[in-house]
Amino acid sequence: MKPSYLIILSITILAFACSAPYKQMAKQYEQKDQVSVPDYSDLYFWAAHPYKKDPADSVPKPLRTNHLIDSAVDVFFIHPTTYTDDQLPFGYSAPIGNNELNAKTDYSTILFQASAFNQVGRVFAPRYRQANLQAYFPKNSTDSGAAIAAFELAYQDVKAAFSYYLNNLNKGKPIIIAAHSQGTTHGKRLLKEFFDDQALQNKLVAAYLIGLPVTEAAFTKIKACATPDQTGCIVSWRTYREGYTPPLILEEKFKAIVTNPLTWSNEETFADRQLNKGGVLLKFNKIVPSVASAKIEGNVLWTPKPKFFGNIFYTTNNYHVADINLYYLNIQENLRKRVSGYLKNNY
Repeated sequence: MKPSYLIILSITILAFACSAPYKQMAKQYEQKDQVSVPDYSDLYFWAAHPYKKDPADSVPKPLRTNHLIDSAVDVFFIHPTTYTDDQLPFGYSAPIGNNELNAKTDYSTILFQASAFNQVGRVFAPRYRQANLQAYFPKNSTDSGAAIAAFELAYQDVKAAFSYYLNNLNKGKPIIIAAHSQGTTHGKRLLKEFFDDQALQNKLVAAYLIGLPVTEAAFTKIKACATPDQTGCIVSWRTYREGYTPPLILEEKFKAIVTNPLTWSNEETFADRQLNKGGVLLKFNKIVPSVASAKIEGNVLWTPKPKFFGNIFYTTNNYHVADINLYYLNIQENLRKRVSGYLKNNY
């Protein structure tokens, strides 16, 4: 992968690294450093699972009064890259039992992203032997081979987790697939293998594949969502500051699925920030209303600079890390709408 993606993904590192008393939290984790292969019958190998208390259960304080949890559907969430050390201390693949890395995952993406989905269903998020960030931009053929192997190993873990979930925990419930960044890399394969033109497609409420491109032509039967209540479809976007699209994306020869998370359409119409119910940024318990607008521009989503206290110091043009957080409450509202539509049409 070209260097532009380094910029995209390194921003994720910075924000997640700042989220942390995770190093202190890691001291409370059960020690399983010698375990090399995940066993998804063991709750230890799940970052989020309805049978244990985890950060995906969290609700921002202002939302707790009216927070009603519905377990009519399940959410299978695939987290983004948190193994970001460019010195590759474990090679190209993260170990499954490293407490510090697992705590980093739990108190960054699981807390700030997976929690957005907890109101509509049970959240399952597997730990997996994720590829290191460097796997997205190998420097030579040797690195390329190692990177390909790392992504394959990571996907096989995700696939094993989903297979275990499907065979032992799903019990016929409708499913939402949700993912960000590296999670979307694996989520696309999972959707293709298990849902696209398969019997399980009828159980798909929607797939939220965010942060990396999903081509319109990637699937045989599953299409992009075009309306807020459409089901069995895909929503996706990559967020940048208005006026900026990375050169690498400008070179893309495919049409990507881009959904406006304020209107939930794929029309290139500007949606004002007043439509934004609220984002969750660095402080989990604070809702920032009207934080960002949204407009589809080519293969990406544009917003003027997000509006929040201290944004004078937020100078990046790349909002990859905030793809979900800028539209947190709108995502929750849309989830309720799609679940309601699915249940109405199928039960």
